[in-house]
Amino acid sequence: MSERIRICVVSDNHSTMTPIRDLPVIEPDCDYYFHCGDSRQPVRPYGPYAQVRGNNDFYDVPEYKVFEIGGHRIYMTHGTRLVYYGNYDYLAREAKKHHCDIALFGHTHVYADETVDDVRCLNPGSIWHNRDGRQPGYMIVTLDGPDVSAEWKPYIPREEEKGEKKKKSFPFPFL
Repeated sequence: MSERIRICVVSDNHSTMTPIRDLPVIEPDCDYYFHCGDSRQPVRPYGPYAQVRGNNDFYDVPEYKVFEIGGHRIYMTHGTRLVYYGNYDYLAREAKKHHCDIALFGHTHVYADETVDDVRCLNPGSIWHNRDGRQPGYMIVTLDGPDVSAEWKPYIPREEEKGEKKKKSFPFPFL
């Protein structure tokens, strides 16, 4: 029997840090938290995230990362030069170069779950503003042995607990 592994995947918050802070509290049963870029500031102070750089990020994080989790190899990138109008061929090709069977990406602000050349290409859409009319959201990826499932979830801000101090979130990291 395999161990089920849950990964919370988020992207494109564009300086809106409240959802980034909230997700580890909303989804406490996740084993990993991944950010696919365009946060405009490092997300590590807001939670236990692995993060890649997006086209609007101007600080030192890598453009992609590769993870080995639960018998899968996961390629995580923002996807700036790899996805074009719903075509994920370049993304799948890049993931395969790294021997990955899953590719996580952002950039388009549109949810996607497609398999291209045996690579599962997953985009959570934007936690800030989606371009397909969906409300802001994120994705839970579950690995259960060879099985991979993806569930899009709407972001619903959590209620603050009494006495909890809310971290101030500024639109620009230098303020």
